[in-house]
Amino acid sequence: MKIDVKNLMKRIPGTGDFISVDPEKCIGCGRCTVVCVMNLWLLREGVAQLVEDYQEKCLECAACYSVCEPDAIQFRYPKGGTGIIYEQG
Repeated sequence: MKIDVKNLMKRIPGTGDFISVDPEKCIGCGRCTVVCVMNLWLLREGVAQLVEDYQEKCLECAACYSVCEPDAIQFRYPKGGTGIIYEQG
């Protein structure tokens, strides 16, 4: 069963980039690809990469950052007044 997250939250644009990956630190373990419920991570040539429109889909849960053992992923919450507002759940 697929959950329709669009009915659970409102997204306020203007987040800018709030997740980045250092390709020099990434070991290509794929943990970020497994833990991201929105499927925003890909492994290309052994390095993790975000999909281009991640700012529009990310749930801002920081799970990718939490599971990255080599600290290749940098995460910060979007600036105030932007990002996700959970309305239900």
